[in-house]
Amino acid sequence: MQVWPGEAYPLGATYDGAGTNFAVFTEAANRVELCLLHDDGSETAVELRESDAFVRHAYLPGVMPGQRYGFRAHGPYAPERGLRCNSSKLLLDPYARAISGSIRWGEEVYGYHFDSPDKRNDLDSAPHTMTSVVVNPYFDWGDDRRPRIGYHETVIYEAHVKGLTMRHPGLPEELRGTYAALAHPAIIEHLVELGVTTLELMPVHQFVNDHRLVDMGLNNYWGYNTIGFFAPHNAYASWGDRGQQVLEFKSAVRALHEAGIEVILDVVYNHTAEGNHLGPTLSFKGLDNPQYYRLTDDQRYYMDTTGTGNSLLMRSPHVLQLIMDSLRYWVTEMHVDGFRFDLAATLARQFHEVDRLSSFFDLVQQDPVVSQVKLIAEPWDVGEGGYQVGNFPPLWTEWNGKYRDTVRDLWRGEPRALAEFASRLTGSSDLYQDDGRRPLASINFVTCHDGFTLHDLVSYNDKHNEANGEDNRDGESHNRSWNCGAEGETNDPAVRELRARQMRNFIATLMLSQGVPMISHGDEVARTQRGNNNAYCQDSELAWVGWPEASGETGLGAELLAFTRAMVWLRKDHPVFRRRRFFHGRPVEGTHDELSDIAWFTPEGKEMTQRDWDRAQASALTVFLNGNAISEPGPRGERITDDSFLLMFNASPKALDFVVPVNHGRQWQVVVDTGRPDGVPPGTGVKVPAGDRLTLVDRSMVVLQRPV
Repeated sequence: MQVWPGEAYPLGATYDGAGTNFAVFTEAANRVELCLLHDDGSETAVELRESDAFVRHAYLPGVMPGQRYGFRAHGPYAPERGLRCNSSKLLLDPYARAISGSIRWGEEVYGYHFDSPDKRNDLDSAPHTMTSVVVNPYFDWGDDRRPRIGYHETVIYEAHVKGLTMRHPGLPEELRGTYAALAHPAIIEHLVELGVTTLELMPVHQFVNDHRLVDMGLNNYWGYNTIGFFAPHNAYASWGDRGQQVLEFKSAVRALHEAGIEVILDVVYNHTAEGNHLGPTLSFKGLDNPQYYRLTDDQRYYMDTTGTGNSLLMRSPHVLQLIMDSLRYWVTEMHVDGFRFDLAATLARQFHEVDRLSSFFDLVQQDPVVSQVKLIAEPWDVGEGGYQVGNFPPLWTEWNGKYRDTVRDLWRGEPRALAEFASRLTGSSDLYQDDGRRPLASINFVTCHDGFTLHDLVSYNDKHNEANGEDNRDGESHNRSWNCGAEGETNDPAVRELRARQMRNFIATLMLSQGVPMISHGDEVARTQRGNNNAYCQDSELAWVGWPEASGETGLGAELLAFTRAMVWLRKDHPVFRRRRFFHGRPVEGTHDELSDIAWFTPEGKEMTQRDWDRAQASALTVFLNGNAISEPGPRGERITDDSFLLMFNASPKALDFVVPVNHGRQWQVVVDTGRPDGVPPGTGVKVPAGDRLTLVDRSMVVLQRPV
């Protein structure tokens, strides 16, 4: 075999049509072998003799796409110094573009012996671990163009590749649960009809099924256990894992783009699947443990702000390079449109404290590629001072956990929720205005993958996670949920009616709030996990979306789907619900309208006073949104005008009469009434003159519209 010197950049395996360049960083290892793996179980070892700035490299003519490979790092195994080199462990390339196979758990993939953790383990891991794959980078993107949808027009749909598609009746069985399923007309048609603009995929970076879960007969279903930051997860490919997963993912992105739908990835750059000091040796740990991981003063152990055993070392230039190279790769080569960063507070821990000026944010800010896509932070982690909602830099948007909590509290009847609810409804200016951000910095959600589904939020007071095998100890215990009078499934018609109404309340509130709405997959069809609020290990029908069409259902799921579609399109049709600036609370200059851009009223139709806001049991109000007082201009500087709306919220446990305010419009039309089973789809409501009374049933909301 010919071995040429090759180049130190780019890192990873780079195929050029005639051969492949291999480059890997390690400062800890004395010697590195590239191992080419053959289907008969044998391997060919090639020592990487060339080294530039601790990057070992070589070019191998004739090595083609589909070739499996790995590295063996020869060097010190001294855990007390943070060094864990062990040449008996076949290591994944940190820059692998594809990964083949899965782990067969056993002592072989660990650097120590189970019965003697301080003793080095020299069992060969190659037959038991995953392998890196050389991929062909060439792909016919055709005339693919990113949709580039503005935040003010964005409706996010958080989904799991497998969970969204596994039970869809319109998909061929061989495609269910795969990237190809995302590109199928049945899925794309559902998203388009729903009004979704942006598909946010739960982790698709190559991840690992934890040893503990496999022993329990479970799987890491969610995928927040990354081992390959450049590789699409191979189990989601329908036709092979020797690079086919890359082509299939690209094809899915291309099809979604053709439908005008963006693709955002939920990415996990805060930790890896190698766990703590008792975790396996799969890649980073064996190549250069102290360069990749945050270690404690006793370097045998790992600092953990993620709850997973380790945290990546965010002040290491090699970690920062890895993350930025990965982000750029997914944008430039895979054509994705943005990222949602899991436990993003950890990325800001350059030292110990969360620092919004850390190196990672500097790099993102100045990067000409990454800075131009959607960047969404999950603004917390499990470390000290980790809850950072509202504290990320201006380029970023955030999952607004305070929105979720406040909206849940209002509709379940918690006292003193009304004033904060008003802030969340109008874009959370208390969180985002001071640093120059706009309402669109707030990613609003009521539910997400983590926690109860929308159906379960109104059906359970307590979590029911027994299936996870942890005696119901896992998962959040304070869910701000309310079961509406019965725990779990019930045939009580009054309870079922109230639950359906509450789901409509949540959907309507979400879609009519300023900011960017996010729907959790299946909530639009009342998906249930039977009270499990931590289904991370449930790769089964418990967690997969059940589609109403599968059984010709015309009940709750189908009704809620129709209502959700109507609410999404009501939002899309009216810019007054998609403001790009915060409300002023006064008339807007130049609009020739004496009315304020927003006004707040009691159910009696009188303007709210501070005393009204401060009442502990206040749970009802009317909001006036003036479509003739939108201060931001259109894309060509034109003035934007819209219909005006009254939003009436009755979160109290009894029916209330609401007076339509006078002096804000002579006649209105009811376009939404969550007190009705169909929610009154837009365009079918009755006329209501100013000064009239409307009776809102308990826990319901009504939307009135006045043409411009």
